[in-house]
Amino acid sequence: MHPRGRGARFNPPNRFLPDYVEPDDSQAGPEQPGLLTQFLPDSPREIISHVNSPDIPFSYSVNPYQGCEHGCIYCYARNTHEFWGFSAGLDFERKIMVKHQAPALLRQALSRRSYQCLPIHFSGNTDCYQPAERRFSLTRQLLGICLEFRNPVSIITKNSLILRDLDILQKMAGLGLVQVFISVTTLSEPLRLALEPRTVTARQRFRTIAALTEAGVPVGLMTAPIIPGLNDHEIPELLRLGAAHGAATAGYTLVRLNGAIGPLFDDWIRNALPDRAEKVLGLIKSCHGGQLHDSRFGTRLRGEGPLADVIRQLHRQSRIRYFKDSRLPDLRTDLFVQQGMQLKLF
Repeated sequence: MHPRGRGARFNPPNRFLPDYVEPDDSQAGPEQPGLLTQFLPDSPREIISHVNSPDIPFSYSVNPYQGCEHGCIYCYARNTHEFWGFSAGLDFERKIMVKHQAPALLRQALSRRSYQCLPIHFSGNTDCYQPAERRFSLTRQLLGICLEFRNPVSIITKNSLILRDLDILQKMAGLGLVQVFISVTTLSEPLRLALEPRTVTARQRFRTIAALTEAGVPVGLMTAPIIPGLNDHEIPELLRLGAAHGAATAGYTLVRLNGAIGPLFDDWIRNALPDRAEKVLGLIKSCHGGQLHDSRFGTRLRGEGPLADVIRQLHRQSRIRYFKDSRLPDLRTDLFVQQGMQLKLF
């Protein structure tokens, strides 16, 4: 039985744990805790993560939440949930770790004399505007601190909740301190509901792009991930709509199903789209040397082979057609103030 509103159907074993126990939720009703979201406190010593991957375009990232209630079945961040003793499956969607001390830790980090001002990427792992943010407002507090210190940020999200923080984002945009990417995977509502069960609709995401643009916040479109046989044919229309709603540029990544995501996706597609399962899985493998996964820097995000080349060219030609020479403005790092501006934002 597929739990309502969840992407995964089960909890695969944690690769770091020798023993595995699967709780029986088959008799649980919607009101029982087995299927409800749990918010668990996390107490990290640092909030800024240093990113060393050569194919990732940022050096710092901040993630106020671990796990994500959006439930995207393809999410690469699922594997990181295993480091905390949870599963990459249903645990990832319903056991959300909340870093309540994130604002204090960020202020502490930016105040250090050794800190080097570089753009901080919000949502390098999980979406900083996932449903938990409506309750805890950690992202809003973190943005306020970055504005206070004049530290630039980039954000990627698929949630229109970002519009709640337009007051801060407008101020940051006026100083050249923010870039936003809105992720749109598909225009098909049935596919979105299956792939990303607790996300907002594509229509809402394009409206979010328009609202950010109208407010003067630089915004781009991210079509990620591209899943061959599911949404690759939508690339031209996604980019057309992105440009029409004010996006300045567009990017993409190709799906890769590393670690526990492989069996989760396999189970998902065989149940959600059984008539297309073998074809889609075969197409994904054709882009990753016969495997569902690829961890090699340089090829993991784009794939290789004839089909990956077709997708690359389709996205490139669509970007040229709809965005021409348009691009996001560079983020400024020369305004950084070590002790902050002590702005009263809240």
